[in-house]
Amino acid sequence: MPSPGALFASLIFGIIGIVAFRYGKKNAVFMPMLLGIVLMVFPYFVPQTWLLYLIGCVLTAAVWFFRN
Repeated sequence: MPSPGALFASLIFGIIGIVAFRYGKKNAVFMPMLLGIVLMVFPYFVPQTWLLYLIGCVLTAAVWFFRN
């Protein structure tokens, strides 16, 4: 059973992923759409909570960097 911190991270990064995907789809930009999908899916494959936060923060920064 995942820890509360892991569940919270999955929820937050999933929401960020949905927003990034919708932004990319609306503006026809491929990279935010792809990163949004990755943000929504990666928590299923990362067992450690600290790694979940690390990867999520890096992917969120990548969405911010590749937004245009």
